[in-house]
Amino acid sequence: MTDGLNVCDNVVGLPTPNTHRMTVLQAQGDAQNIPLSKLARCGDLYAASEPMQNLFQMIGKVAPTSANVLIAGESGTGKELVAQAIHQLSKEADKPFVALNCSAVSPQLIEAELFGHERGSFTGAVRMQKGCFERANGGTLFLDEVTEMSLDMQVKLLRVLESNRFCRIGAEEETEVKVRVVAATNRDPIEAMNSGILRSDLFYRLAVFPLNLPPLRERDEDIGLLATLFLGQLNEEDGNSKVFSKASWRLLNEYTWPGNVRELKNVVHRAYIMAEQELDILPAVNPVKTMVSDQVGDCVTVQLGSKLADAEQRLIYATLGHCGGNKTLTAEVLGVSLKTLYNRLNEYQAKLFLGDVIPHARPYGIQSRNQ
Repeated sequence: MTDGLNVCDNVVGLPTPNTHRMTVLQAQGDAQNIPLSKLARCGDLYAASEPMQNLFQMIGKVAPTSANVLIAGESGTGKELVAQAIHQLSKEADKPFVALNCSAVSPQLIEAELFGHERGSFTGAVRMQKGCFERANGGTLFLDEVTEMSLDMQVKLLRVLESNRFCRIGAEEETEVKVRVVAATNRDPIEAMNSGILRSDLFYRLAVFPLNLPPLRERDEDIGLLATLFLGQLNEEDGNSKVFSKASWRLLNEYTWPGNVRELKNVVHRAYIMAEQELDILPAVNPVKTMVSDQVGDCVTVQLGSKLADAEQRLIYATLGHCGGNKTLTAEVLGVSLKTLYNRLNEYQAKLFLGDVIPHARPYGIQSRNQ
């Protein structure tokens, strides 16, 4: 299986990772003491740290079964990649893999997204549409941020998990499916259940086999390895041979990476774009935090005469930094929906790459691991 669980050393009996990428890692990794002898690959996940190798072992055990899986981990840790790896190693690897981010769909539309609808069942329903369950029939349905689903919708989801049957909106007859559900959340599932955000009966139905993804700050061995891998992929795509500066290697290991692997990948990509030959990641580290100015402690100071949009942007970024990059918690603190927060951040990111950034912003948020 080419996209399965692959390792170089301590998990045996499976094929070796991509040879070219291994060569790139070996060439750039020795000087940084990256433990390539322990490099493991699971789907599109690479790691050398013990927590991730243990996770890979758990994926290898649960994937061939039909058990539902609940993945818990901070934003950016790779929950969807874990779900894809479970599917790739399952007996239904040749069947569909369908993903839905529950936080990105409005409560009014999520039922139609999950179960589909008949033509004419509501305004705008000009044709019959299959939902995620039907499209994933025989395979795997990945429900990301499942704890953001309304309690009413959780009841309907629970019924489908128990009966394998549902009705499209506007339909009179039920549809039967066989779908394995892999769900994910960036909340602590137990806390979500105890606080009433997640129904306990749904939790126990989803968490037949729970998996916890460690944040990147708890995987020191993997930071340099992943950074080298991301740079190697970019070099391979463009036919370049760019390298990290010595200062960048130091910063890679000093920064706390609140955005986890996703942030690391984006930082490497930004630094790669800006570099002629040697990457300097300092200007690229967490631009959302570098755009927050005049922050002291838990306060944000905004100069009189500032535009309201700029003040809002500073407050959002400051709150995001205060919440450790957790977007769900940030939305709650700000009193807005998660979808609204995502929309704002996407707008700000677009401005960043168009050069419309806040002037005179000073670096913010780089912390030492020893603090």
